[in-house]
Amino acid sequence: MRILIVGASGHVGSAAARALQPRHEVIGVSRSTRPAVDLLDPASVERLFAGLGEVDAVISAYGSAPFKRAPELSAEDLEAAFRGKVLSQLNLLRIGLDHVRDGGSVTLTTGILAREPVPTGSAAALANGAVEAFVRSAAGELPRGIRLNAVSPTVLASAPAYFDAFPGFEPVSDERVGQAFVRAVEGIANGRVYELD
Repeated sequence: MRILIVGASGHVGSAAARALQPRHEVIGVSRSTRPAVDLLDPASVERLFAGLGEVDAVISAYGSAPFKRAPELSAEDLEAAFRGKVLSQLNLLRIGLDHVRDGGSVTLTTGILAREPVPTGSAAALANGAVEAFVRSAAGELPRGIRLNAVSPTVLASAPAYFDAFPGFEPVSDERVGQAFVRAVEGIANGRVYELD
């Protein structure tokens, strides 16, 4: 298969790439690669797909949200969470759908904050929950047998800089995260959120 991974240089994206590369052609892109892509810029996403042509699977390992205590979140912070984690990934799905071959798949990335609270994590929880709800609802409506799933890990063992933000959470290995993406891409599930707690 020919698989596009957006955010392939990050912790989650690199775990997905390592798991899929032995059997597939993996194309990893980000804002700093060639070709480059900015998921917040629809024209950038359109240029990416125009240059790549068809793929069998698309993975988004992209997303950002501000971390602040809930009473301190401004309207701009909430909008940034929506744009950085939800709209960005849905731009990739919306624009990329015509470039995914029949029977292919799109896999988005959320996170444990959709299910478990941490201090200052409510904006990220909002965004992760929105993506998961969209995946479950929209999966049955995609054309040409294209499947839509999400991978939702806890903090990764390879990202110790984030451990303090997730007190008491047991980190998940890159291998488990990578295998969740393998299941999403190579399996038959649709509308599934692979939770890695």
